[in-house]
Amino acid sequence: MLSSLLVLSGCVSRDISDLDQWITEVLARPGGRIEPLPEIKPYEAYAYQSANESSRDPFVSFYNSRRDEVVEVVDTGLTKEMEAEIRNRNREELEQFELDSLRMVGTLENADENWAIINDPDNTVHRIKVGNYMGRNIGKVINVFEDRIELREIVQDSGGRWEERQAAIVLVEE
Repeated sequence: MLSSLLVLSGCVSRDISDLDQWITEVLARPGGRIEPLPEIKPYEAYAYQSANESSRDPFVSFYNSRRDEVVEVVDTGLTKEMEAEIRNRNREELEQFELDSLRMVGTLENADENWAIINDPDNTVHRIKVGNYMGRNIGKVINVFEDRIELREIVQDSGGRWEERQAAIVLVEE
């Protein structure tokens, strides 16, 4: 054991001048330039439009007969504007989450509009503005303030009537 200690002590050197020289050389090198972050492109929804309206729907089985049943409901409370908003638009990414699972974590201001920063349950960060949709009840963003987002939702009650209601998401401060 004594011999191994003697051999190992011969491998140790207290001279670190070569290390000091290398550090001085590295610190003397000119600093590099960091490239700016690439611009984040906003998500753009794409609506599929078939070239020929008489062509077969690719999502409907061709060997099953399709029956369109018309159910007449007297007063559903659904206005033409609400119906167009429900049926004639593409779903946005934040509409797959419940409204109470989304968190507002900040805002961005531009010269002509305010953006809200939203964190979803998957910890993905989203940027929204007035006119975007979020939540499962067709929640359209009406206003973006520094401390909250105001939404207008279209919900159906247990009797089948459609109605609008106000909702809000407040800024989460940690």
